Amino acid sequence: MECSALTLTLILVLSFANGTNDVSKAIATLVGSGITTYRTAIAWGTVWTMVGAGIAAVVATAMVKIFSSGFFQPNLAIPSALAPAILSGAFLWVLIASRTGLPVSTTHALTGSLAGAGLLAFGSEGLIWSTVLKKITLPLLLSPFLALGLSLFVHPLIKSIATRWEGVCVCLMPQHRALVTIDAHGHTRTLFQAGGMAIPIATVPSQCERAGLSGPTVGLDSIHWLSSGLVSLARGTNDAPKIAAMLLLGSSTAMWPSTAWQVLAFAGVAMAMGIGSYWGGRRVTAVLAESVTRMNHAEGLSANLTTSSLVMLSGVLGLPVSTTHVSSSAIVGIGLLRGSASVRWTTVREMALAWIVTVPVSAILACLAYFIFSRTL
Repeated sequence: MECSALTLTLILVLSFANGTNDVSKAIATLVGSGITTYRTAIAWGTVWTMVGAGIAAVVATAMVKIFSSGFFQPNLAIPSALAPAILSGAFLWVLIASRTGLPVSTTHALTGSLAGAGLLAFGSEGLIWSTVLKKITLPLLLSPFLALGLSLFVHPLIKSIATRWEGVCVCLMPQHRALVTIDAHGHTRTLFQAGGMAIPIATVPSQCERAGLSGPTVGLDSIHWLSSGLVSLARGTNDAPKIAAMLLLGSSTAMWPSTAWQVLAFAGVAMAMGIGSYWGGRRVTAVLAESVTRMNHAEGLSANLTTSSLVMLSGVLGLPVSTTHVSSSAIVGIGLLRGSASVRWTTVREMALAWIVTVPVSAILACLAYFIFSRTL
């Protein structure tokens, strides 16, 4: 199918909508645990989301194939109105959810739109239901439970490490100086010793401070920042190929016309996701950061490590999971470790309801869009 200007425009609009809703999944723990402000966190997530979307052009080819040719029976003539209708159904629902502060899944929205518009265009026999059920529905249903369970396992380990680890200070030892430690019995031990020239050292911050040395410190906050960046990167890697795949909808081989065209497509998606993240990501971020459960540094780090590991692995394997579901479930799991009362269940119920209605609402919107486009294009 020839890519129309309308399809390309709607791909960029959906990428923008995705940014407004999904950047929150990676940075909410930074804000919720008090490490930084909304503006700084959103800027950080935006940068790494764009990096992940760029990487997706290389590592997420399986995801492109599923969403471009895995839904519909081969050899079907794809109407020109189908791709615009699918994109319209998805971006309309995601933008509505972002406007109301509800964290929803772009993957669910795309799936609902594909199924709804596909049923209207081809009937039930036109869809490959094995793909819909096994490769899309099953991972989407299982991922929240995997995230919740993994967070319950990961956080006690992170908490145990955090209580013992002071961090690492990287300093420059002046020449002809030594760093010595003294134990409780008064015995001394030389940790580092510089000869005729200064040497770099890495030790606990208290040792550097006692010796009058200074340098950058890598602590729990630093690891938390890195984990948040990793979640944003994983999210970009997982979401960008699903959206870019609409350019190849109906292609039996899911092959790009050229490498340059592929690079331009993913670059456009990455830029639009970044713009949406920076300009519209605060509302949903506030819900996850403040309205689900309160988090400290170790808890936020545990939630991010859970999310990034599951989303990145699923992206490489070509299993389309929802970053929304994974991140939100990990945050709920962290809250449950402190007791059920620490979770604001009213917010969780609203989120769960939004997840449930995403597929049917997106399908209805896509059907309406297909009805309009099929008569005007």
